[in-house]
Amino acid sequence: MTIFQAIVVGIVQGLTEFLPVSSSGHIELSKAILGVHLEDNLEFSIAVHVATVLSTLLVFRKEIVELIAGLFRFENNQQTQYVFKLLVSAIPVGVVGVLFKDEIESLFEGNLIVVGVMLLVTSALLALTRLIKRPIAKPITYIDSIIIGISQTFAILPGLSRSGATISTGLLLGKDRDETARFSFLMVIIPVLGAAFIDIVKGDAVNVLTAPVIAGFIAAFVSGFLACSFMLRIVRKGNLYWFAIYCALVGVIALMFV
Repeated sequence: MTIFQAIVVGIVQGLTEFLPVSSSGHIELSKAILGVHLEDNLEFSIAVHVATVLSTLLVFRKEIVELIAGLFRFENNQQTQYVFKLLVSAIPVGVVGVLFKDEIESLFEGNLIVVGVMLLVTSALLALTRLIKRPIAKPITYIDSIIIGISQTFAILPGLSRSGATISTGLLLGKDRDETARFSFLMVIIPVLGAAFIDIVKGDAVNVLTAPVIAGFIAAFVSGFLACSFMLRIVRKGNLYWFAIYCALVGVIALMFV
């Protein structure tokens, strides 16, 4: 992988992790266009995913500090309950990731049929948030956390947007737009860091900081920060249907390459 390819893939990862257009789907498309094979470069994959998590921490730094402070009061306060809801949301994807790791990885082998179909599913989910009107402003409960967590699990499929699935699920459950977006972006921290930690402990990652890895990390971090900040404003305005149109178009294009 060249530095240019690393920067392009890093930007794609950072932008599409938070925009509801499927980072995995776009990564598969960029791999096909650039001719790169991330399956052989686990260090790079870990770097760009960790970079997007760090950009999330930066965007929500005030909220995260409040959550940590509340958690270490060792009380059953609002912050502690919120942290536990985040942990509960990570259970479905954690279980599936551990039990079906090999099967999941087999999906990320240039299968543009899966990518195209799942992008169309993402488009349909985003369109539903505009077509189905539900009362807003209900707080996220533990049951909601599980349901949103299950939607995140389905988003393991390349082409099905994680943020699109989780935000759409939250909105269809009648949750507040700001709260749904915040929960969607914070809930990804646990599974991504957990998966990276497991790979490092198992020795699957060699921990080699090459120039492409560093370039991809920086590109993913900067683009992720910008995309996360932008997406928060988009969700507040309720303009997700534009992404629905985009996902439908890219899904059709992906299927044309099959």
